[in-house]
Amino acid sequence: MRMSRSLVAPLAALLLAAACAATATDDNPDGSGPEATATTASPPTSTAPPRQPPLPSTSVPPAPPIGALRPPAPGRDPAGLAAQIETAETTIRDPAATELAVAAAALAQQVAYRQLGAHPEWEAAVLDSLPAGLRETARLNAAARREFRAMHVELSSTLPAWRIVPPAPAEELLADYREAEATFGIPWQYLAAIHLVETGTGRIRGTSTAGAQGPMQFLPETWARYGDGGDIDDTHDAVMGAARYLAANDGERDISAALYRYNRSPHYVLGVRIYADLMIEHPRAFLGYYHWGVIYLTDQGDVYLPVGYDQPTPIPVGELPGV
Repeated sequence: MRMSRSLVAPLAALLLAAACAATATDDNPDGSGPEATATTASPPTSTAPPRQPPLPSTSVPPAPPIGALRPPAPGRDPAGLAAQIETAETTIRDPAATELAVAAAALAQQVAYRQLGAHPEWEAAVLDSLPAGLRETARLNAAARREFRAMHVELSSTLPAWRIVPPAPAEELLADYREAEATFGIPWQYLAAIHLVETGTGRIRGTSTAGAQGPMQFLPETWARYGDGGDIDDTHDAVMGAARYLAANDGERDISAALYRYNRSPHYVLGVRIYADLMIEHPRAFLGYYHWGVIYLTDQGDVYLPVGYDQPTPIPVGELPGV
């Protein structure tokens, strides 16, 4: 029984990160203390050098909100691609990195692995240029990209009838995944990988061509059996339903067979397993995948669908502003 069909192997607003230096106020226009405004009837005599005019106040422009970030251009040769991957992976793995820095690195990581997946002839040179500790990560991410790309034989000249929304906060999603793992025995990383592949971690709102719905892409008739009376469009309910379905299909013992029941494609099974296994090995990999955006492959190339994209019917690629 086929349960769902992936919409796309797909990034989204969370928290504002702003850095701003102190600036002058209306009550204190030069930025100094209240003593700077005191006056007397006649200025006292003093041998001190005259007071210098205050320096112009300076401020650091506020950082953009995460949702305003856009994917950078991918590296255009093996050396550039290796440098992009190394910088992105190093940032994502750094516990001291800000959420904004991780989000920007994740978008660079995403486009880099899509590029490496599209250029297998570059792979040896790219891997040789990376630190030893990143080579297998890069190889596997590119392999996953190729698996999902293999699921799409015909590319569309139109953009989908979707609405792109911000994902739920990462900590809420982790709580949902872990609750489902504790209840049904399916490792949370597999649920996170399915969520990523099916709807870009909940960014995509829309019905698949097969009629699958919700964050984890259930067919309504399958949801009736495994949704336990919940809401197909509710993230918590959908995650629990996915874990319930995988457990009912012996996912604790044979996750590959259960994933195949979820989507009857060996490419899907292998791609989901790669992402899940990378999160198992490197837990902060989840933060990178969480910040990946929705990039839709058309017959004219990749098109980024930002938060706020909202089309009730498919539109030609050229009708999206900025494309």
